Amino acid sequence: MPDPALLARLSAAVDANFDAEVAFLADLVRFPSTRGNEAPLQDWLARQFAARGYAVDRYTLAEVPLAAHPKASPMVDARADASVQVVATHRARDPAGRSLILQGHIDVVPEGPAAMWTHPPYAATIRDGWLYGRGAGDMKAGVAAMVFALDAIRAAGLEPAADLHLQTVTEEESTGNGALSTLLRGYRADAVLIPEPTGGAITRCHTGTLWFRLRVRGVPVHVAVAQTGTNAILSALRLIQALQRYTAALNRAAKAHPWYRDVPDPIKFNPGIIRGGDWASSTPAWCEVDCRIGLLPGTEVAEARRGVERCIAEAARDDAFLANNPPRIEWHGFLADGYVLEPGSEAERVLAAAHAPVFGAPMEERRSTAVNDTRFYGLYFGIPGLCYGPRGEGAHAFDERADLAHLRKTTLVLAAFIADWCGLRPARGAG
Repeated sequence: MPDPALLARLSAAVDANFDAEVAFLADLVRFPSTRGNEAPLQDWLARQFAARGYAVDRYTLAEVPLAAHPKASPMVDARADASVQVVATHRARDPAGRSLILQGHIDVVPEGPAAMWTHPPYAATIRDGWLYGRGAGDMKAGVAAMVFALDAIRAAGLEPAADLHLQTVTEEESTGNGALSTLLRGYRADAVLIPEPTGGAITRCHTGTLWFRLRVRGVPVHVAVAQTGTNAILSALRLIQALQRYTAALNRAAKAHPWYRDVPDPIKFNPGIIRGGDWASSTPAWCEVDCRIGLLPGTEVAEARRGVERCIAEAARDDAFLANNPPRIEWHGFLADGYVLEPGSEAERVLAAAHAPVFGAPMEERRSTAVNDTRFYGLYFGIPGLCYGPRGEGAHAFDERADLAHLRKTTLVLAAFIADWCGLRPARGAG
């Protein structure tokens, strides 16, 4: 448990800076940092970090050897040379504690029709203790928490006694290549903490994710003689229904999984984007459907891909047209493994000890049916990956929002965790 006097000192510093933290979060939300549009926010953050005295590394995905790594995911409709990553580093004098990475993604999903939001999606409206906006919860509040946890330590006249990297990355919502790039850039630590919107719970495990595009052809004819042609959109619907049945079978098998047996239907399938046809009175000659399906920890990505491919092939064989004109599957975006943070790590113990006195209750755990970036650290680089952060609601939905009271407490937990994990010493120049 953190020293009570130190915790009180850090709590006072968090409280004193909290108006500035909320303003910082609002500034983050005002940047519409959708995929391909993250650079302005990353440049702003690089300046924020430089002003705090950190050594700043700003680079693009084109500057790292992603293609050479087996766990990189293929990017479509995005330019690697426009995808900016930022790493801000505190270098300790004579390092004495354990090193740490604090990492957050700043890319957000599209906001959808703005008219369907109660508040404009990038206005950062504050109401009844919540800050509203696209990305407010997922996960710009977490980014604010990690930055201001360190600000609180500095305001208390202290600094980490170990090296610490603050990382803001892109591509978390589509490939994870941003997080992977930091590792390929050479950044390592004894633990990583990613403050996704977990509501103060530790993420025990997360499922993996696959993205793929179905391409279906048809025979266009005038709708007056539709029976003489084929309809690519209806053919695609047949394949979607087959994938729904396949997902139901996977979820029945998931009842035997050691981590997900008690989670209802942990494997999620979603046809997320559909395009097709050229004219309302012509049977469509083409249809494309962008899909997402999950996989459980322990399932190899290659195995999950083969399962999807078998499902599509079997459904096509049962259709007179598709049997002779098979659909194409293009794998793009996520090819992501699931991950389990095995219980008992020292990093989790230290985080739980920081959480308990701030929230007045033990830290709970959650089992996620969505992916996050901890897999890169824990599975491939042997770095314990903690996913723990503030409370948010409406991720990927209208009226997404962050709980400001919870954000304040989470910021204090992160400061206390850094204090214990990294150790603290008087800040340079403090006297």
